[in-house]
Amino acid sequence: MDKYITTPITAEIAGNLKAGDYVYLTGTMYVARDAAHKRMIEALERGEGLPIAIENATIYYMGPSPAREGRPIGSAGPTTATRMDKYAPTLLDMGQKAMIGKGKRSKAVMDAIVRNQAVYFAAVGGAGALLSKCITKSEIVCYEDLGAEAIRKIEVKDFPVIVVADAEGNNLYEEAVKEIL
Repeated sequence: MDKYITTPITAEIAGNLKAGDYVYLTGTMYVARDAAHKRMIEALERGEGLPIAIENATIYYMGPSPAREGRPIGSAGPTTATRMDKYAPTLLDMGQKAMIGKGKRSKAVMDAIVRNQAVYFAAVGGAGALLSKCITKSEIVCYEDLGAEAIRKIEVKDFPVIVVADAEGNNLYEEAVKEIL
């Protein structure tokens, strides 16, 4: 079922999404990959706050390429999500509600999704040029020294994703295998 959602994503919104739903996101998201996630967790371990508002946040695991003239961002395809698995449960427990990436997630992440009424979306790998057309604004908000791995705040319009893991623990990857077998 196609659903159109405006961020921020709350527990109520996440609770209404089911594995397999096609979703078009509009609103504000953050972009962060493993180097930025590592820094955020290290900041927390030092007793510092996070550089972004994590409550009800959506984080897109993506490292953009340089923007072409007249565009806010270059190619914007998803990164493999497992690279963030050691950091994601902490951020979910702090209130993050949505993640976008590609590939499977660990049991710890799946448990944190259910525990926190969150959602994991997949974006289509290999479609970065197409996905970038849905990004209307991009700005680095912190960790600029990380280059492509800096944390960005982006604005999106009808950004296409698929619900892979829903707040009830349903996992599209596992369900698809069962259907095939």
